[in-house]
Amino acid sequence: MAATAALTHRLAWSWSDFNSPSCSARPIDSRFAHMHSLKGANAAFKASLRPPNASSSPLAGDPFSGQVIEEVKRRRRRTVAGVDQDELLDPKLLADPDSYFCEFEGVHIHHKVYHAEPQECSSFDDLGTSRLGERSGKIGIPMVLLHGFGASVFSWSRVMKPLAELIGSKVLSFDRPAFGLTSRVDYSGHSSSANNDAKPLNPYSMAFSVLATLHFIKFLEAKQAILVGHSAGAYVAVNAYFKDPESVAALILVAPAILAPRVVHKTVNENDSRNEQSSNGNSDSSVNSIMKILMVFLKFVEYIKQSVRLILEAIASVLTSLYKKALSAILRSAIGVIMIRILIDRFGIAVVKTGWYDPKQVSDHIIEGYTKPLKTKNWDRALLEFTASLLTDPGSEMELPLGKRLCQISCPVLIITGDTDRIVPAWNAKRLQQAIPGSYLELIKNCGHLPQEERVEEFIAVIDRFLKRTFGGSAEQLSEQAVA
Repeated sequence: MAATAALTHRLAWSWSDFNSPSCSARPIDSRFAHMHSLKGANAAFKASLRPPNASSSPLAGDPFSGQVIEEVKRRRRRTVAGVDQDELLDPKLLADPDSYFCEFEGVHIHHKVYHAEPQECSSFDDLGTSRLGERSGKIGIPMVLLHGFGASVFSWSRVMKPLAELIGSKVLSFDRPAFGLTSRVDYSGHSSSANNDAKPLNPYSMAFSVLATLHFIKFLEAKQAILVGHSAGAYVAVNAYFKDPESVAALILVAPAILAPRVVHKTVNENDSRNEQSSNGNSDSSVNSIMKILMVFLKFVEYIKQSVRLILEAIASVLTSLYKKALSAILRSAIGVIMIRILIDRFGIAVVKTGWYDPKQVSDHIIEGYTKPLKTKNWDRALLEFTASLLTDPGSEMELPLGKRLCQISCPVLIITGDTDRIVPAWNAKRLQQAIPGSYLELIKNCGHLPQEERVEEFIAVIDRFLKRTFGGSAEQLSEQAVA
């Protein structure tokens, strides 16, 4: 026992020296000698099993502490879709040489403008839009390009100049809030308890994108413009038309992310109803009093059914509203930020490649163009605000669903889609063409969701045919219509 006590006492003494080399060793209190000696022996035994380079937690003066700190810093460095998130920048610092910014409703909107003549790309004073078209013999009506979800001005980069040469006028594209290099503003309107009229306009809402689109038509010094919307941008284009039909000369919907309704042949239904009414009229003369009482009873039952349905719809509306508010709160929380980062990191690049007919053609340059906005400050929170606005946008409750208003479009409409679109199937575009009176559908073969990037020549040719078919008049007549 004496030998064991001496051994454990010596091990405990040496372990104290190992952990505190700058301190003088002190004897262990005799009351705790047995406990400390066992702990010391156990710790010394574990230490003897460690590799020579292994160390305990770094202390001041530990030669390995610097390496540990650097390792922690390295692990904290985060990337999303290959983009470093440690040093996010102001969007203006990421702008291209041909980028412009204009302030609209407190938001600095990034946009680009192209014209057939390069020396006049940035000038709006030397020659008016209509005069340029008149001089070139082309339609002279400007275009405004609207990108889809997750995209930006970059998605139009290959067709902006060819389109400008085609129409003989200016072509403008801009980044909608939450995308591209447009500023990410902090929207706090959702926390206000005031009524909707007192709340500021949500920059991430559909209403803001519509107003920004109409603003850029005026910015181009034109009375009308052709709106070209891709995917979700087509939704903005159609809503802008309904907001101000007089400002839209035509709609070009590219792989439109608009759910098309099923076509109903109203003429057949009307004829059937007339036949039913006539047969009912003939039978009314022969029904007896018992049948009349039965009909009244059935009408009463139908009234009860409608009342119950209205009550259930009201309850469902309240529950839906509560659900939307709860989901919106979750999206705007820290959990939402983590979720959006994980989703973009895991699926962002994959979705871009899925949009192409041949994913092998997606170059590093294209990936860089789509991931560049991930370098901007607050890109994640802005994207969450955009998603939350889709749930809480009051416009969708005050108006009929867009699918039920498509039959009211009276301007020329061209629908372009790829035959192998895996994001918005071509059959939806075919239904959309049937729902919009007088619209044209062009199917580009061996093409996915991004014809303006993947099939540039075919894309321009399709639009050229549409413009010639639609605006066959002289350039002078078209110019008079386009001048403000």
